[in-house]
Order: sequence, then structure tokens, then C-alpha cells
Amino acid sequence: MFRFFENLIDPYVSYEEKDRPPTRLWPFMRDLCGPFWRVFVWTALLSVVVAAIEVGLIWYMGRLVDILGGDPAEVWQRYGLEIILVGLFLLTLRPLIHALDVVLLNNTILPNFTTVFRWRAHRHVLRQSVGWFENDFAGRIANRIVQAPPAAGEVVFQVFDAISFSLAYLVGAAVLLIAADVRLILPLLAWFVLYGFLIRWTVANVGPASKAAADARSTFTGRVVDSYTNISSVKMFAHDDRELEYAKEAIEGARESFQVEMRIFTKMDLALVTLNGLLIVGVVGWAIVLWYQGLASVGVVAAATALTLRLNAMTGWIMWALTSFFRELGVVAEGMETIAQPIDLVDAPEAKPLQLDRGRVELQDLSHHYGRGTGGLDKLNLTIEPGEKVGLIGRSGAGKSTLVKLLLRFYDPDSGRILMDGQDISRVQQESLRSHIGMVQQDSALLHRSVRENILYGRPEAGEEEMISAARQAQAHDFIMDLVDPQGRRGYDAQVGERGIKLSGGQRQRVTLARVILKDAPILLLDEATSALDSEVEAEIQKTLYGMMEGKTVIAIAHRLSTIAQMDRILVLDQGHIVEQGSHDVLLASGGLYAEFWARQSGGFLNTEAAE
Repeated sequence: MFRFFENLIDPYVSYEEKDRPPTRLWPFMRDLCGPFWRVFVWTALLSVVVAAIEVGLIWYMGRLVDILGGDPAEVWQRYGLEIILVGLFLLTLRPLIHALDVVLLNNTILPNFTTVFRWRAHRHVLRQSVGWFENDFAGRIANRIVQAPPAAGEVVFQVFDAISFSLAYLVGAAVLLIAADVRLILPLLAWFVLYGFLIRWTVANVGPASKAAADARSTFTGRVVDSYTNISSVKMFAHDDRELEYAKEAIEGARESFQVEMRIFTKMDLALVTLNGLLIVGVVGWAIVLWYQGLASVGVVAAATALTLRLNAMTGWIMWALTSFFRELGVVAEGMETIAQPIDLVDAPEAKPLQLDRGRVELQDLSHHYGRGTGGLDKLNLTIEPGEKVGLIGRSGAGKSTLVKLLLRFYDPDSGRILMDGQDISRVQQESLRSHIGMVQQDSALLHRSVRENILYGRPEAGEEEMISAARQAQAHDFIMDLVDPQGRRGYDAQVGERGIKLSGGQRQRVTLARVILKDAPILLLDEATSALDSEVEAEIQKTLYGMMEGKTVIAIAHRLSTIAQMDRILVLDQGHIVEQGSHDVLLASGGLYAEFWARQSGGFLNTEAAE
């Protein structure tokens, strides 16, 4: 039975992805509700029926009090069948209706709505550009992805479990009191008006307070994750106390924002107790007055008393449900600050896959300044022929890494364009562009998964032998076979830890190289590819790198001369411009900036900082 209701909704159903999702709360929530509308209608109807049954039971209790006032034998003779039928209804139909209501809410809506939100939010965030991630804490982004979906699920839960039920119950209570005596509705209406003002005040204050508390929690999470991610630096500089103080500031902010939220709830509770006292005295007292005047039966008094006591118990639950509803909306709104941000770096309409046959790269008047007036690249023109190996060198900030990021389309240039085999890369599908480029970075971070999964990331469909061959070429196979993780997994099944922390820098770099070797892309970008390797290993890896370069168009950024000296052409960048280019020997003979770097080299590295 559970499986049937759990599978009524497919949380991974196809949907229209939006580069600019709604930024207002209700349109955003409405988009998420798309697969659920039919289930929502049935759940709302069942909530109303359940509330009607509850009010009907109170009405029947009053009727039963009046019925039992006569002779027992006569009462049983006249009403025995009715009482038996009511009992059967309570034993059969009522549990069945309630079960349907609960199973739709708990097993169909809640798990699937949370899953829909998580799936779509994560999918949207993954589509964001590298620059977008560089402008925020990874911890804060993850925290919002984690917090917002269950909060949205709680919102939906309260709509059907509390709000629709309570509204139906209040309407039923009013009908019941009117049927007994129209004057009994007067104290209920007065109470309802005051209760409405209390709800309005609570909601107006809880929403902003909850959002502030959620913001404070996200800030704390971001700071803690930042400390944990950079724990080596924290320990290296002996800054535990500084990190504690940094976290304490966020913890205190979370505490203060939570205190403000709790003050609202305390005031609400005190006001609610007073209002409920007025409700009980008003309705029950009026019913007693009517009984005293002979205008109402004992059953009416009993029903009015039961109804008000039930409302007294319900009002606290309703208020908490409503405050929970708006508090969770605050969490969703806070999450939307991340989840609903537009995708700015998108594929062009009708973008097609990149068709790369030769590997010719052209830069035409390429400029990019990261939103600043200076820095980056400025009107750069360059043609790299198919199969040509080009080395890039320059001072820090000269534009080397900017060029690589633009080639990968991690950013769009401010002006100009990049062509690959005559195709503007801004007009082709991003994934197809990057699938044709192999990249080895200085920061050889790995995924917190097994060695096998990390290498196969280059080409997931590759076989075991292909993966091992790539590892051997990268001089990684031998050390991989010796790996054992704390759970006892060995070799290629061993986990490498977050960002590959369980491996040495050289080991991480070799696994990264194996991944790129397996990918076998026609364009190869190297950004300080051997910087983490010792001289002996570097000599072996250099052979691998030159083997990888065969038949590929290569752009290599390096300070280490062994990486670039044998390139077909070396480009010297300075302040976003190519100031020199040529072979190693030609540039040395020219006596320019490259020769100056060469003269200052130390230990095989170009001391570009000293030159600057």
C-alpha cells in the first residue's frame, strides 16, 4: 500500500528549466507544485471531510446527551440502531477516511515535494558559472540547498494538516452553534476577530525574524565550513583562537536572532491563553444563560462546552502551525537568495555541439577585466594552429589564468570572441566545448570518492584496462596499488578524502594527470601542471606530458622552464597584452622581458615576482 502512494508522484519528472526562475516566493513555490496539483485537490477535500466529521461528532455528543435523558429501555428501542450505526461508522469509515488523508500527506506529498525541491535546486545551482561559485561560501550555498527543501515541505504540510483542516473546523463550529441558537455565534465571531488580529501580528513579525535567523545560521555554517576546508592553514598558522572568535561572532548572531524569534512566540502564547479564556466563558456562559431561560437543552450546553474546549486545544496548535508555516516560508525565502539566482552564463538559443576536427584556436580582440577598468586581458589577438604547442608566461596578474578561463568559457569576455575551428565558443553548447578540452591545473583537487571514480571522471564509459593504462602513463599505478583507506578499501577502491587530502600533492597531481590522459581531448590546457612534483617524478611526468601533447593543440602556463622551453612558441603576457612571442632561443636572443625572467630563474622556476 505504501509503495502505491509513494509512487503517485515522480519527483524526477521532466520540467522546463528556467535560466531566470521566479524571484518572488509564491510564483517560485507554484512552479514546484506542478506535479502535485491533483494530489493537492484530493488531500484538501479529505482535510475538509475529516474536519466535518470531527465537528459532527461533537454535535452528536450533544444529541446523545439529550437522547439519554429518557427511560433507558425506550431510548434503546428508539435510538439503538442509530447508536450502533454511529459506532460502526467510527470503527470503519472514519479510520479509512483519516488513513487516506494521512497517507496522501505523509507518504505522497512530503517525501516527494522535498525531493522535487532538492533535485531542481541542486540542478539549477550546478548550472551556475565558476565565477558565481567564487563569489560565495560553498558552505552557505550547501546550507541553503539543505535547509530550504524540508522547509518548503513543512509549508505544504501545514497547508493541509492545519490550515485547511482548521478553517473547515471553524466553519463547521459556526454552523453547529447557529443550528443550536444563532446568538451563540456572537462570542465565537468576537473571538475569531481578535484571534485574526493576533495571527496577523504574529505572522508579520515571525516572517522577518525567521528569515534573519536563517541568514544567521547560514553565515555560521559558511564560516565553520570555511575553517574546516582550510584546516591545514588554520593549524599551520596556529590560529585556532582566531577561528573560534570568527565562529563565535556568527554563533552569537544566530543566538540573538533566535532570541528575537522566541520573544514573538512567548508574547503570542500569553495573548492566546487570554483569548481562549474569553472564548470559553463567552460561548459556554451564553449557552448556560440560554439553558436557564429554557431556550437551550442540556445537550446544546454539552456540545457548546465540548466545542469550545476543543477549539481551546486547537488554537495553540493552529497558531503554532501558522507560525511554523511562515517561519519555514522565511527559510525558503532565504534559500531563494541562492537557489533562485538567474543563470547568467547560458548557452545561446539554438546552440549546437562544438564540431572540432583540427583544433585551431583564434582570439579576436579579446578583452576581459572582471568588471574592473584594468587588469585581465585587453584586445588580445592570437592564432594557435592545429597541433601547435604554446607556452604562456608573465607576471602574476598578467592575464594567463584569465585566458584559460575564457577558453573554457567559465566567463564570457567583455568584448571580442574566441573561435575554435572557426566556431564562436559563445554560440556552442558549453558541455560540448569542455568535453573537447583537457585541463591539468596547479590546484589538483580531487573528488571525495575512490581513486577509480576520480580517474574515470575523465571518461566515465572507459573500461578498467583503459583506466589502469592511463594511471600507468601518469606514473600513478604503483602508489595507487599500495593505498589503503581507514575502511580497509584498497588500491583503486580507496577513498582519497575531501579534495584528495589523504594523498600527497604529487600523488594528487598524478591522479589528475591520469584523468586527463583518459579523457584524451584534442585541446590540452596545462596550468602549472608539474608544480607539485619533485624533480625525479617531474622528469618522468614530462615524458608523459609530451606524449599526451602529440597531435593536440596545447596551451601551457608555467613558471618552471622544463615545461615551456620546448614549446613551439612562447608568449609573454604583460598587463593583458602579448609583448613578446617566439621560440625559447629566439626570445633569449632578443634580450627582452623573457630574457630578464630567464636571467632571474632559480631552481628551474622563473622568478616573475622578482622581475616585477
